[in-house]
Amino acid sequence: MPELPEVQTTVNGLNKKVLSRAFVDVWSDWGKLLKKPNFSTQGGPASGWNLIKRQIKNKKIIKIYRRAKNIILNLQDDYSLLIHLKMTGHLLVGKWKFENKKWKPVDAKSPLNDPYNRFLHIIFFLNNGEMLALSDARKFAKIELWQTKDLEKELQKLGPEPLEGDFTFAKFKQALLRQNPPSLKLRRGKVKQILMIPEIIAGIGNIYSSEILWHAKIHPEKLVQNLNDKELKEIYNAVKKVLTLGVSLGGESFSDYRKVDGTKGDFDDERRVYKREKEICVRCKKEKIKRISIAQRSAFFCPNCQKI
Repeated sequence: MPELPEVQTTVNGLNKKVLSRAFVDVWSDWGKLLKKPNFSTQGGPASGWNLIKRQIKNKKIIKIYRRAKNIILNLQDDYSLLIHLKMTGHLLVGKWKFENKKWKPVDAKSPLNDPYNRFLHIIFFLNNGEMLALSDARKFAKIELWQTKDLEKELQKLGPEPLEGDFTFAKFKQALLRQNPPSLKLRRGKVKQILMIPEIIAGIGNIYSSEILWHAKIHPEKLVQNLNDKELKEIYNAVKKVLTLGVSLGGESFSDYRKVDGTKGDFDDERRVYKREKEICVRCKKEKIKRISIAQRSAFFCPNCQKI
């Protein structure tokens, strides 16, 4: 699943390729990807996409940014598109042609021909002749059209952004351990699970939470209420380090994710524990990486380096 580094990499690519462009048309073969406006109340998927076309046609993209795992495209006239990639979605920019009932890249030698880039279910046509496409093998991604002011209000429910300049240790500690004001009741739960709640800290998912806790030498099942200040500081530093590295390397592409030009991210060489079950830990070289289930999600850790 694309997490903060993959989504930020996508946003960085979109800012280079589609910022200030305008939409001229939309194609889709999977109406259920459109979650807002709700097509079931708009006369079916075709009607929903027709409404999208009318609302965004000729509107320029004036800002592109990330909030948690959401990609936001602010448009003219107080409209915004929210795109969440979910499990297997990724955005691509390029040119395709429709042949034999399939979209194929115009340039046959382009990275867009990567097999993971062939599941095109939405294409936005831009005023410079290029296309913004969503490839999603499992069709779980979502697209929503909002009034910008309403979306901004909705996004306020999310936790702080861990790569923002104002994400201090004090803010991290407050987010991880406490409920939102005015209640200051001590938060409880396993640290791996807590790190992945977007209303607590925005953008961390299954891959990077395992990596962060390995770097911090914290067992994923340790309860947040039992963490001392030294352990909290180690996690905080690991959050900044791992996520920054993930963005600089273009994200993780061992599975479906690709950058907007169709190429892979390069974080895979830095992956220390995630999906490395039964491999020897590269730090201690004593124990094999183990996998356990926490809240129905896999957690990977070294039993020697990360004692509970």
